[in-house]
Amino acid sequence: MRILVIGDIHGNLPALEMLLKQEHKGYDELICHGDVVNYGPWSNECVELLASISNAVLLKGNHEDNYITGEYTGQHPVARAFFDFCFPRFDPSLKETIKQYGSNLRRGSYLIQHTIDQRYIFADTDLSQIRIDNDYIIGHSHQSFIRMEKNHKIVNTGSLGQNREFINLSSYAILDTADNSVVLKSFVSDIDRVLDKMRSDGYPKICLDYYMGKKRV
Repeated sequence: MRILVIGDIHGNLPALEMLLKQEHKGYDELICHGDVVNYGPWSNECVELLASISNAVLLKGNHEDNYITGEYTGQHPVARAFFDFCFPRFDPSLKETIKQYGSNLRRGSYLIQHTIDQRYIFADTDLSQIRIDNDYIIGHSHQSFIRMEKNHKIVNTGSLGQNREFINLSSYAILDTADNSVVLKSFVSDIDRVLDKMRSDGYPKICLDYYMGKKRV
């Protein structure tokens, strides 16, 4: 089975649409490991589009948890500004949809979930104090990588909608359960369409500056 694994879409509808167009005949199942919502201007549309895909399995990220409770519990001023702007524009009827998202699932040897121990895990993160007892496919840190830790493989798909370094680079993974292999993939998405929509919607300057301050491929 060929599985398309994505996550950290963050309201970036153009990136999600481009992915589905490129891979429309290339997968048997789509798994999203969370953070469909917030930041970008199309949280509602991304939730609705994923809900329309019959072979999609959807998992919660921390931003779904925030939207379900209606509260951002972090301290980062940029993340706070995005939440304060985006959450009031989220369709309340879609809260029931994201409440139905799961927590994790297993495919092949991999446990797929948003992250491990609620941590931002990068390619060089020290994991010596974290119990690693599975192969994992995760996201959350918006950085794409494959690494070995304690004889287990950790795959981070990176972010489909908000790459940590290059704002217009959309990353994801393909898991093939026939041989338990994972391939990381990426494409250049239309960030100008995102920025134009953010401007027309009246996003705060701190939010626009955050996106504009990222590099492009």
